[in-house]
Amino acid sequence: MQNFDNLIAGEWRAGASYSPNVNPSNLADVLGQYTQGDATHVDAAVAAATAAFPAWATGSIQARSDALDKIGTEILARKEELGTLLAREEGKTKAEGIGEATRAGQIFKFFAGECLRLSGEVLPSVRPNIGVEITREPVGVVGLITPWNFPIAIPAWKIAPALAFGNCVVL
Repeated sequence: MQNFDNLIAGEWRAGASYSPNVNPSNLADVLGQYTQGDATHVDAAVAAATAAFPAWATGSIQARSDALDKIGTEILARKEELGTLLAREEGKTKAEGIGEATRAGQIFKFFAGECLRLSGEVLPSVRPNIGVEITREPVGVVGLITPWNFPIAIPAWKIAPALAFGNCVVL
């Protein structure tokens, strides 16, 4: 049986223990053993995201767009494989799993376009000869805890816009 570790700062890191991921529709089907992260994993992930933030936040919007588009393209290219895995993991139908994977890929591709449409606003002021300019800036590292029942679509809805607008993410 395959063990799966946490990806932190480009490295796979094992935890102290593993927990099996079992298909709820077929209890004999164990997808794998997944490492149980702890506070040291969280601290390392936050530190890595914090270190990556300055370069990501100030990098070009084209680079962000290209990265998100590549993620979306890869998810869509693997939607059958991912959909089958999602069906095994959650007990969904295969069609539901493929639909969820498809939606996740579409979300990343949508926000790839949004990277290139970043804009602010210029508003009038009540004071003469004064303008108000609104710009949007990245806030930093975003931490996500997402539900188990839509494990690719809901994270995509949160990760893609956070990355598009210059933030880093710990999931």
